[in-house]
Amino acid sequence: MTEQNDIESILDELETRYEASVSCLRKALAEYAAKGTKPDPRKRDEGAFAYPELRIEYDPETPPPTPARAFARLNQPGIYTTSIARPALFRDYLREQLEHLVRDYWVEVTVGSSASEIPYPYVLDGGDLDLQGISTAELSRWFPSTDLVHIGDEVADGAWDLALDPMRPLALFDALRTDFSLARLKHYTGTPPEHFQRFVLFTNYVRYVDEFVRFAIGALRDPESRFTGLSVPGGIYDHGDLADAEAQIAAGVWRRHQMPAYHLMTPNGDGITLVNIGVGPSNAKTICDHIAVLRPEAWLMIGHCGGLRPSQTIGDYVLAHAYLRDDHVMDDVLPIEIPIPAIAEVQTALHQAALTVTGEDDEEIKTRLRTGTVVTTDDRNWELRYTLSALRFNQSRAVAIDMESATVAAQGYRFRVPYGTLLCVSDKPLHGELKLPGQANAFYERAISQHLRIGIETLDLLRQEGDGLHSRKLRSFDEPPLR
Repeated sequence: MTEQNDIESILDELETRYEASVSCLRKALAEYAAKGTKPDPRKRDEGAFAYPELRIEYDPETPPPTPARAFARLNQPGIYTTSIARPALFRDYLREQLEHLVRDYWVEVTVGSSASEIPYPYVLDGGDLDLQGISTAELSRWFPSTDLVHIGDEVADGAWDLALDPMRPLALFDALRTDFSLARLKHYTGTPPEHFQRFVLFTNYVRYVDEFVRFAIGALRDPESRFTGLSVPGGIYDHGDLADAEAQIAAGVWRRHQMPAYHLMTPNGDGITLVNIGVGPSNAKTICDHIAVLRPEAWLMIGHCGGLRPSQTIGDYVLAHAYLRDDHVMDDVLPIEIPIPAIAEVQTALHQAALTVTGEDDEEIKTRLRTGTVVTTDDRNWELRYTLSALRFNQSRAVAIDMESATVAAQGYRFRVPYGTLLCVSDKPLHGELKLPGQANAFYERAISQHLRIGIETLDLLRQEGDGLHSRKLRSFDEPPLR
């Protein structure tokens, strides 16, 4: 049986096998580019380009234990496998998961070669390869490529079939799905996946980015801060490189990227990532699809909304405890009749953070913070269908409307990432207070700094929760063991 002191060598073997496959694939590409030499099919059959595979064999003689945590559980005997991409990037995550499993269960953990090969586009960076003049169609003929038939979310969506494969899935995402998303993350956000932190804020307005940058630079100037650097599209700033940093970042290359990301980093990755996802549920779904493979501890939506109640005023907060999903982008993968539950630990942390940052007590905060249902729509001009919209809002008892929150929450539910929403009322379209330029400027100045700091404080509270943050509400009856 595998022991705790075996785990580091298991992780070392994953990295060794992966690096050997990458090196072999790069060498074969270089030989093809220089001489037209095709890769040897026999070596491919032997796993020359293969991702490593992590395997856990579990055959208990007694009923399995029932640990209190929501993840790293083995509910059935069997062989659990998954291919692993970029094992060095995921080393800390894999160590944590294996430590739980090896401590609580009699298991045999081994490493081998998977049946999946590394697509050649994923090894081009850092390989110093000159492939000019060679078409992608030609390369795909002789080398493994990004064939979409092998990439999907069947495990996460509960669509995998044990009858078709006696091996049970060990993780939600295999190597092909992971590499696909890591490449997309760099494209969309302008920052490398290595810089993403395990606690994530999503926002839908660039002014939150400006405030986050100010906060991050202030934290880096503090010699007692736990943060060590700020990664932004186009560069990294550390303790000794902050002169005129705000102006440099504001004038930087972030405009080239659809959803720029900003990472306030710590040595162990438990810092804060802020992503400006822009407006709309399609962007919200897209970025969650890809960040999910990094297995973040939590993500929160902080942004603006329309207040739907006459008692609300501009600048008030809305803490979502339910969602009316009119975004439509998730309907095929997560039917709208599936409830998206509030996560108690996140709700409590958001409320406590609001008290801490505002300095108000429970009674005072109730006048500014409303808990209720948030509508997420895919129609920015829903006001033009006022009669139908008003009826639906009334039936749902909704207190706010936006275009991202339900999508982010549904994706958190789907991918087992704790989620939450705290919005700030920027207009009241049902009550004659439309978002106009003069009102908006005053509102932004007043609300954004405090709102962002509530989000940051919430993540700090959630960081202190540890394993208790991960709710069983997000786990099905037959889950892959790894979180």
